[in-house]
Amino acid sequence: MPKLKTKSSAKKRFSLTGTGKVRMNQAGKQHGMIKRTNKQLRDQRGTSILSAPDAKIVKKFLPYG
Repeated sequence: MPKLKTKSSAKKRFSLTGTGKVRMNQAGKQHGMIKRTNKQLRDQRGTSILSAPDAKIVKKFLPYG
């Protein structure tokens, strides 16, 4: 069998946890912080786990984890 290629865009944006869930960066944190509330900025710190239907799609882009 030939090797599968990893989607370059996905490997830059997502990573897998030890249990196989897909970790992503929070959206809406690149620019324009002055418009956002302090609560929104606090809630967007760090990373979050992708929902199961979306994770299923992303895992196809990352065949080797």
